[in-house]
Amino acid sequence: MNKQVQRPRRSVLYVPASSEKALAKIGQLACDAVIVDLEDAVAPQEKAAARARLAAVFSARPHRCEMAVRINPLSGEWGNDDLAAAIACAPDAIVLPKVETARDILEADDALDDAPAPDALQLWAMIETPKALINIGAIAELGRDPASRLTCFVAGTNDLVKDTGITPGPDRGLLLPWLMQMVLAARAGGLDLLDGVYNDFRDGDGFARECAAAAAMGFDGKTLIHPSQIEAANRAFSPSPEALAEARAIADAFARPENISKGVIALDGRMVERLHLAQAEKLLAKAAAVGA
Repeated sequence: MNKQVQRPRRSVLYVPASSEKALAKIGQLACDAVIVDLEDAVAPQEKAAARARLAAVFSARPHRCEMAVRINPLSGEWGNDDLAAAIACAPDAIVLPKVETARDILEADDALDDAPAPDALQLWAMIETPKALINIGAIAELGRDPASRLTCFVAGTNDLVKDTGITPGPDRGLLLPWLMQMVLAARAGGLDLLDGVYNDFRDGDGFARECAAAAAMGFDGKTLIHPSQIEAANRAFSPSPEALAEARAIADAFARPENISKGVIALDGRMVERLHLAQAEKLLAKAAAVGA
């Protein structure tokens, strides 16, 4: 399948499949993607009803944003039924929770071979357990496999905190090594990477700071729990006017006839290499995708 995913994923909102009110508002949201959630946001006694509701959510597909479904773990009692229901809805992606080994991805991938338009269906992997972090390099390597549907990692920071027993502290200080480990693995595998949720949706300032820090670390976007967080996430993970101006200057400079064959040029008193051109072109492409 084509692994070159160009859609921006600055803001990715979890929407409980058990909430008809929240589901009805999806078409009005300005987020880049929605994850219709069958897992943590749905109580055990509501699992079957939430699963049955998927067909109505996806039937008309009036949504401009990317649409994914988070299923329950395939090793549990609800996972396989969730997967079958999700496949029938032909979402853009299926989000796999509790991924711990590359085999978890491969087993889900095999189950998608008979899906409608299987080449268009992506897999997103939740990285949310200690075992996942230990095996993250092997999991990410699947992103380089042309036959793999894996296109995105999603940080499950709440579960990591729970399973490790750490207290993250101010600015998630004790989580930072693991978050940067995710960044390295995602880039090695050519994957997008989404930061975990910010639990206090009333704390706009704290959320904005966490978004800015995640963008600086190299994350592509952030998962959200409330629509009020969309605007700040879109802003934090969009190229700034200053960065865009610099990127255009670099691209324009290398496009000049005298510089086309050069590997290094001087621009505004500093040396600029072709690796900076590649970064500039990537930033301009992201800005174009955001604009679209």
